[in-house]
Amino acid sequence: MSELTDLVHRVVVDQARHTPDALALAGPQALTYGQLEERAGTLAVHLAELGVGPGVSVALLLPRSPAFVIGALGTLAAGCAYVPLDPAYPVDRLALILDDTASAALVTDSATAHRLPSGSWSTVVLDTELWVRGACPRLASSVLAADSLAYIIYTSGSTGRPKGVEIPHIGLANLVRWHLRAFDVGPRDRAMQFASPGFDAAVWEIWPYLAVGASVHFPDEAQRLDPRWLRDWIVAERITIGFVPTPVAERLIALAWPATTALRVLLTGADTLHRHPPASLPFALVNNYGQTECSVVATSGVVPPEAEPQRLPTIGRPIDHVELHLLDQHGRRVADGEVGEMYIGGGGLARGYRNLPALTAARFLPDPFSNRPGARIYRTGDRGRRLGDGEIEFLGRLDDQVKIRGYRIEPDEIVTALDALPSVEASAVAAKDDDRGERQLVAYIVRAPGSRLSPTELRRSLAATLPEPMLPAHFVELDAIPLSANGKVDRAALPDPEAGLVLRDEQHVAPRSSAEASLAAIVADLLSLKRVGVLDNFFLLGGHSLLGTQLIARVFDTFGVQLSLRTLFDHPTVGSLAAEIEETLAARIETNP
Repeated sequence: MSELTDLVHRVVVDQARHTPDALALAGPQALTYGQLEERAGTLAVHLAELGVGPGVSVALLLPRSPAFVIGALGTLAAGCAYVPLDPAYPVDRLALILDDTASAALVTDSATAHRLPSGSWSTVVLDTELWVRGACPRLASSVLAADSLAYIIYTSGSTGRPKGVEIPHIGLANLVRWHLRAFDVGPRDRAMQFASPGFDAAVWEIWPYLAVGASVHFPDEAQRLDPRWLRDWIVAERITIGFVPTPVAERLIALAWPATTALRVLLTGADTLHRHPPASLPFALVNNYGQTECSVVATSGVVPPEAEPQRLPTIGRPIDHVELHLLDQHGRRVADGEVGEMYIGGGGLARGYRNLPALTAARFLPDPFSNRPGARIYRTGDRGRRLGDGEIEFLGRLDDQVKIRGYRIEPDEIVTALDALPSVEASAVAAKDDDRGERQLVAYIVRAPGSRLSPTELRRSLAATLPEPMLPAHFVELDAIPLSANGKVDRAALPDPEAGLVLRDEQHVAPRSSAEASLAAIVADLLSLKRVGVLDNFFLLGGHSLLGTQLIARVFDTFGVQLSLRTLFDHPTVGSLAAEIEETLAARIETNP
């Protein structure tokens, strides 16, 4: 990329015309750069025919796949900003985002279209409506300014509603330009696309590689969260560089790796990294820090093998064209070694929050350290300390925001959803460490008079509006929410979710069949529990999607039955999941007597 203000999709198009036969995307269906350009061009032309032009937003309701990349590239080429929507989001949340962005069109596929809410936007179903038209041979892109919007990503909001972060092309270009230089990325690299579409890391996993003619590879959705499977896939697929969230990275670096693996860089971030890599690891581990408001990455640094066990890995140094200031409560710089709030300035900042001018003004402030007209700094709410070697030590939040398995979560958004339920008079939400040291969300409930509290029903009600990472692992009933002297929730007084406090739906029911007994033993071992009953809900025992993939792997090893995460979400109790396993086994016997 010759200039900081280059539009990334134009660079990708130029690459496609330079190497049309090179592999671009490798998933269930591999695409060359020429095929990628043709399909994205077909979408761009179709959007124009629908009257969808520069300056508007187009939502992408597509799974992590080559189709998502086609949708994003075609949208950018049409001069629009793309809005990634995770198909796993509740329909109400999808509708809220679509309305907030005033998306002129929604691009999806036939397998996902049933998730669509109703609205005034035009709907484009790629595989049944568009590809039958035939390909557009050349992708023409609209004339855009560097400060026009590239994408809008929604994050959890403290007001009870998700908020849309608007990223301009100049921020995306800065991320791509730095990444290519920092990691010496070239056409021979084979990158991994791991993150879900609604997570901003997906931006980082796609555009730098397509800008230089490298290939992007998609691990299997059902198994990608299993560290051993993912390691084996990375080795077999000859992946050279890839990103995984911190909890997955910590598991990957603890595994044995063949010395001949092609992987040379494993990027991680989105949560606090608690361990250094072993000296024997045959690739570099790079820790990164950033927020969606800063175009994904603000600081980055290679993590050395463990030298000081008592010190956590740092988050590195600011990336190119990004400035990081550590300030005290009066906005003054603190000395090296002192703790301050992190403020970020430079070329990666978002335009602001969609339809939230007051919040934008509160978080994006005039930059007092810059001579550039209109320069701003973003107030992160994170604490840090600059060490003597210039690297930054991350020290947590100033407010109540938490990270759960890499997802940024505002507890107040969950509280708003809880308080809207008729059985809840008042609530609070906090993150607590379980016996394994993993962070889990705990909801504290004051029961409404005359109502009944069922954790399964509470979780099911919340799932109508909140994505899975925001669903509490435990529900604790209290007589009153503890408050501090200034009337705020006293989080220090919220009890740990010990066995006697956590709400349960039913009394313990012992396994009644060999399948239930085997499955209960697997769940108990995974969650470090002494006893698991037939009616126990995997997610209300502290399970989550990452542990769910491990459960699925063990079910396959034990029963020879391949389940999906969706099956686990639909049948979360030991009894109902065992019934699904037995039904599958019975059908197999009938088919092959």
